[in-house]
Amino acid sequence: MKNLTTSKLIKLAHFCLCAFLVINFYSCSRTSDDYTTSNLETEALLEGDLTLATSCQYTIVPEFNNVIFPSRSYTWSAEPSNLVDFTVDPLTFAITIQTLAEGTVTLNLNSDDGQVSSSTQVVIDDENDGILKILAIGNSFSEDALESHFWGLANAQGKQVIIGNMYIGGANLDTHATNASSDSNSYSYRKIDLDGTRTVTSGVSISEAVADENWDYISFQQASYESGLFETFINPLPIVYNAVRSHNSNPCTKYILHKTWAYAQNSTHSGFANYNNDQMTMFNGIIDAYILAENLIPVEMVVPAGTAIQNARTSFLGDGFTSDGYHLNDFGKYIASCTWYETLFGESVIGNSYSPDGMLPLYIELAQQAAHEAVLTPNEITELTDYQDPGGNGILTQPVFINFSTSDNPDGWNAYTGFLEGVAIPNMIYTNGQFTGIEAATTSRFRGVNNTSGAGSTTTDLNMDDSVSKSNFYSHALAWGSNDPIEESIIEFSGFESNDTYEFCFFASRNSVSDNRDTKYTLVGANEQSANLDAANNATNTVCISNVQADANGKIILKVAAGDSNNNGNQFYYINALRISPQ
Repeated sequence: MKNLTTSKLIKLAHFCLCAFLVINFYSCSRTSDDYTTSNLETEALLEGDLTLATSCQYTIVPEFNNVIFPSRSYTWSAEPSNLVDFTVDPLTFAITIQTLAEGTVTLNLNSDDGQVSSSTQVVIDDENDGILKILAIGNSFSEDALESHFWGLANAQGKQVIIGNMYIGGANLDTHATNASSDSNSYSYRKIDLDGTRTVTSGVSISEAVADENWDYISFQQASYESGLFETFINPLPIVYNAVRSHNSNPCTKYILHKTWAYAQNSTHSGFANYNNDQMTMFNGIIDAYILAENLIPVEMVVPAGTAIQNARTSFLGDGFTSDGYHLNDFGKYIASCTWYETLFGESVIGNSYSPDGMLPLYIELAQQAAHEAVLTPNEITELTDYQDPGGNGILTQPVFINFSTSDNPDGWNAYTGFLEGVAIPNMIYTNGQFTGIEAATTSRFRGVNNTSGAGSTTTDLNMDDSVSKSNFYSHALAWGSNDPIEESIIEFSGFESNDTYEFCFFASRNSVSDNRDTKYTLVGANEQSANLDAANNATNTVCISNVQADANGKIILKVAAGDSNNNGNQFYYINALRISPQ
């Protein structure tokens, strides 16, 4: 398949220059009688015989002698005519065929004056095995979008898929261009097979991955920090495309672009400075860059994952779709996968029965709607007006459980999926999925999250799954390497609508340590109370603070800090789980 868009631009530039020179030359030195048939093309060259699969789209570009653009008019025909549909470019007379059924078809190109003719044969085989195969050449953003939930969405609808992801963390198009040109074996090749099994193979080159399957789609994307800067696409994207195409024996592969998402407004990623640390500046830049990038290579479609995330941000959930300000949390990954599903299969994702563990039905509905609207209107934000207020009266009548984790979340728990300032649970739920009307929002960040460092098989009255007890948010009261100290991390609970009192119970755990990791929890509402818990190797203990009452504004502030007994060199402190109960 030829790069029609690029070749047209080059030819048009050459044509304009040549036309300028020719016009001036002939106007000065020749008469119209001097222009003869020697300036007309006398031959049209076509590709040799081809073998294509059914349901394949393929473009053949004739090459004419003596001219840049053909001077004669031409007509294409297909014999028999029922095996293909086709369209013709009126400038280059390139023919784009869509194969319909098995058989052999002869494509004929004839000039309308009868002076030039050419033909080629296309053998159409029914190689459609019913399996959609997608290879992404990307980084952690393609990982977020494809590796967690896309297979599940397809499987729920009885569709068979194979997913490949050529992964290098943070890789931009320049990196991919360099690797593609040298065929470097520097990729981690993540593959999800028909049964959903995921394997990871190190040291794989692009040529090896391209040859591994008869890919229906191969996608490209720019790294997130350059995704809204079109100038960063211009040189490397065609290089990557041409290298991939040279290794690809399947002429029916369709090439697509993955339009990524803007960072959360609270993101601390250094690349956010490219957009003045402003989410909407970044989003609009991404929209504009990908519109222009479509003209650099033959693009079948653009997957508007970034638009879907921005749509979801108009809901009551606000900006809560990333774990660290730029990578997606599990809910964000589900939205991105819904967008891929609807784009590739060409059918609405709304109503898809795939339900990730611990994800509320309302959240699933919201995600599918955000993705659907993004596919319908990929370059504009659609406000999700039906998802503004999920309810709740601000009076707790049952216990509420919070899981401090950016990965797995069990049913009935509230997932606190980000550790930066501004991250929130906009409306906490009871274990039955009903909303409370109470919000939890971080006003002073934690340093990070560790999803595997806590204890498993705990014995406390919180009855935690291992996924809860193993994960913690942590900070350090003293400097840690190049990281400045965080003396306390703060969460604000708001929306309490009564003078009732509550009990807050905390669990913290950090395994495989030999020092004291005493953590102090302070609650400030109508009054102030504190309690301490040593997180070191803890699998059995919790600490509770009773008779907690909101202040006059309906707020309770939680401060997490290092306790007086903490003798760790950096004074690390932790929170894994929290239960809030009415008294």
